[in-house]
Amino acid sequence: MDKFLFTFFVSLSCVLFATGQEVDTYDFLMPNVWPHRDELYLCTPIRISPHSNYYIVGFEPNATMHTAHHMLLYGCTDPGSNESVWSCGEMQSNEVDDIYNTASPCRSGSQIVYAWARDAPSLHLPKDVGFLIGKDSPIKYLVLQVHYMHRFREDKTDDSGVFLKYTKTRMPRQAGVILLGTSGVIPPRRIEHMETACDINEDKVIHPFAFRTHTHALGKLVTGYVVRQDQSGDVWTLLGKKNPQLPQMFYPVLDTKPIRRDDVLAARCIMNNTNDYPVRIGATNKDEMCNFYLMYWVENDTPLEKKYCFSAGPPYYYWTRARENLNNIPVSSL
Repeated sequence: MDKFLFTFFVSLSCVLFATGQEVDTYDFLMPNVWPHRDELYLCTPIRISPHSNYYIVGFEPNATMHTAHHMLLYGCTDPGSNESVWSCGEMQSNEVDDIYNTASPCRSGSQIVYAWARDAPSLHLPKDVGFLIGKDSPIKYLVLQVHYMHRFREDKTDDSGVFLKYTKTRMPRQAGVILLGTSGVIPPRRIEHMETACDINEDKVIHPFAFRTHTHALGKLVTGYVVRQDQSGDVWTLLGKKNPQLPQMFYPVLDTKPIRRDDVLAARCIMNNTNDYPVRIGATNKDEMCNFYLMYWVENDTPLEKKYCFSAGPPYYYWTRARENLNNIPVSSL
């Protein structure tokens, strides 16, 4: 396996921050792959040295939306394949490919570290915040996934990816990401609400600092909330909202108040299906997605064990039917 993988030892460039923190750059790029068909997902891994801790503190994308529909960076305990490149799906894969072997991005320990789409700019984490990888982290591998919408010519290859900014200096605040999303169907000629919610049931205090939205063409607005209880019932606090047709970058959250056990995270996507046929949640550009990513940090602690929170979506799930017994639900508006 190791002949295909890079060990996270050697820095390709180095910057010395004013605080004395040395930050290196690792070029995590597709190894000149050939997307030989439409709607292809490709994954490539790097193995993290098991002898040291590293903290990722920034992400600089090396891609354009004309080439890559979107990119995801997974942290894995074990990668989905031993190959240098393999065909992979959005969250898992059961497709058959005639050139690349097929597998999920991760075999075990899957979590999302970073996501990019629609020419989003670089992301640099707040002071003292970093994603822990390596020795004392369940993240033993990083896997880059790129979604190629369109087939390339036979004489053209691609090296899209991300420049990772990392340091060996210990960060007292570990970063984490939780992804809220839905399954479901958007009926023809209808504006549909796709909603999800989940309890925070771990004894941790998380500090949100950035959010990102993701849909395909039908998405008009994505909103994320934290729901807390007081004497009057549920109090909904807006974490972020964005038109997903804008650059799908991580934006600062609107409220940084800590989120605690028994709070609820909730997200809603407003979809406008102008087609004469239903559109389902799925991996291709002809399908849809409803995703809200929340990036947070914890102080001298480990991130949430919960990495994903998905609902069945319409017509089976709405906030009004949620097991969390939500009330005072905000009125939606574009």
